[in-house]
Amino acid sequence: MSLIEHREGIEAGRLDMFVDGAFAFTLTLLVIGGDAVPNSTAKLMEVLGGVPAFAACFAQITMFWYGHVRWRRLCMGSDRTGRWLSLLLVFFALIFVYPLHMVFASVFNGLSPWFPSAFQAHGPADMRTLFVCYGLSFACMAGTLVLLFRHAARCAARDGSGTLEMRREALLWSIPVAVGMLSVATALLLPLSASGGWWGLPGFAYFLMILTWPVMNNFRRRHGVE
Repeated sequence: MSLIEHREGIEAGRLDMFVDGAFAFTLTLLVIGGDAVPNSTAKLMEVLGGVPAFAACFAQITMFWYGHVRWRRLCMGSDRTGRWLSLLLVFFALIFVYPLHMVFASVFNGLSPWFPSAFQAHGPADMRTLFVCYGLSFACMAGTLVLLFRHAARCAARDGSGTLEMRREALLWSIPVAVGMLSVATALLLPLSASGGWWGLPGFAYFLMILTWPVMNNFRRRHGVE
């Protein structure tokens, strides 16, 4: 191993440790119960009511974190573009964490009063703001991963390596970008005079993530990937 390769390996390792630590920190911001131990069983039951929302938030944060892990498996080197895009992903994650928790806490609280929520939307204007902030953060994080995988594909092409896996991942992450922006557009286009039921549409837009499967299956068939 050359000195340059050794140095790049060290830099890549330090970057990955920073990204992992930053994502772990975002999860501590979501932990149920805050920084205080419940002082009664009633308080304990109230805290445990936040578990479903925490689980949903945990799943989304780890989804983006694992996207970065997959990028690193395909791009072992360290360069300026990769570093800046990785840091940008962390930046968006720290923004994403609050609208993420507000959305899922509100959703579960709407399903049952057993699931408490410190956030309460007061009218259509609050719903619009929340969905716009969430959708933009969601799309920006997925978009950063698209850029990371496209950058990895360009680097692989210069080295004469295969780029199919990088292109597949870039396509995969393009879907949440489109879904997030569709949700934002829906929230912005809905008139504030719309009834409460209509304000579920920006949230229902995320069910379009199910299109991931047919899109990826079509990609595999086109390129002969098992």
